[in-house]
Amino acid sequence: MKNAITRIFRAESGQLLSSLMYLCRDLDLAEDALQDACEQASMQWSKQTLPDNPGAWLHTVAKRKLIDKLRQSQTQANLRSLHSLGTLSEINTESVPQEFSEQDFDVPDERLRLIFTCCHPALNQQAQVALTLRTLCGLSVKEIARAYLTSEIAMSQRITRAKKKIKDAGISYSVPRKEQLPARLSSVLKVIYLIYNESYSAFESQTLTRNDLAEEAIRLSQLMLSLLPNAEVLGLAALLLLHHARSPARQSSDAGYIPLEMQDRKLWNSAALNQGRALLDKALRLNQPGPYQIQAAISALHAQAIDWQSTDWKQIHLLYKSLYKINPSPVVELNCAVSLAYSGYLVESYKFLYSLEQELQNYQPYYAARAELEIQLMDLQAAIGSLNTAIKLSRNNSERDFLVKKRNHLLSQCPD
Repeated sequence: MKNAITRIFRAESGQLLSSLMYLCRDLDLAEDALQDACEQASMQWSKQTLPDNPGAWLHTVAKRKLIDKLRQSQTQANLRSLHSLGTLSEINTESVPQEFSEQDFDVPDERLRLIFTCCHPALNQQAQVALTLRTLCGLSVKEIARAYLTSEIAMSQRITRAKKKIKDAGISYSVPRKEQLPARLSSVLKVIYLIYNESYSAFESQTLTRNDLAEEAIRLSQLMLSLLPNAEVLGLAALLLLHHARSPARQSSDAGYIPLEMQDRKLWNSAALNQGRALLDKALRLNQPGPYQIQAAISALHAQAIDWQSTDWKQIHLLYKSLYKINPSPVVELNCAVSLAYSGYLVESYKFLYSLEQELQNYQPYYAARAELEIQLMDLQAAIGSLNTAIKLSRNNSERDFLVKKRNHLLSQCPD
């Protein structure tokens, strides 16, 4: 029961907090109300069966908690929020009466409006993105820290400082006007990208992927196409579709995780691939290069190869070098090293990759990639050591099981 409750809270928290913030425009009040509702749920649900619709139950209780908090704080803004909510007796599992309709907003979706709202220019981009991922998208601090290659403690402190700055500066959670959207676009795209990135390799999960996050990221990227259809918006939408098209081949009834080189490409979603390629072509015609377009181009090269051996690794390596010029990071360097190895420069690649250890010492894919190159170099003992480190850093059961199987296979090949 405890695990089931935890999964429900995780799945529902982002959407519930979005709804509460929409009603009161106060992050602290919304978070407190949701926390109170979750605590009540933990006590009640552990003593009885789960309600038929746990999300609706949490939504109703959280709105009641929010009303209580608004009544306790009789500010003018909170009085307006109370008015929009109606009386407590009117609250039920149906939608809450609202002052506005969708036609009153330039951004045509509640979740997307709140993402734009949270990506406030008074905060630096990392703080904007981290705060939005934590509060509106339901990602854990661990998951966000992994995306930024930092510690959980450091990321928690960053989010806390962002909240304090908002409170101390009296920053209002108001929906930006259309002319204000471009200034927040980069952060909003980063949020959508990281939502999908987490879905693709779920950090803390029994399963390889989280389809709820993937579908939400793709939905948001499609909404952005009609809102601000510039080259990078097109590039991001293309990237997500091209990546997601491979999902059907990433696992099977026999294997929880199947890496790209072992996938049955006939299982890839051809409709999603075609749609992604069309969006990428449209983006490239605008001649405004950016990181999402480059990543989409890399994914398109993988998609057009009939098998792993036919992949144009030299072109992929050049694209990663271009990506590094625009968006330098150790993760991009890691991909540069791997693509260099598959381009035929194994020894040079391994030396380059080995030099990245200090920066990527807590990054599981680094050690998994290093092990693969060490296998190709026939240094099986080194590969076993790298796999052991990758296994220790894995939090996803499917990926961990794959790495354990790979390590055990190498152990069986090594002399005693």
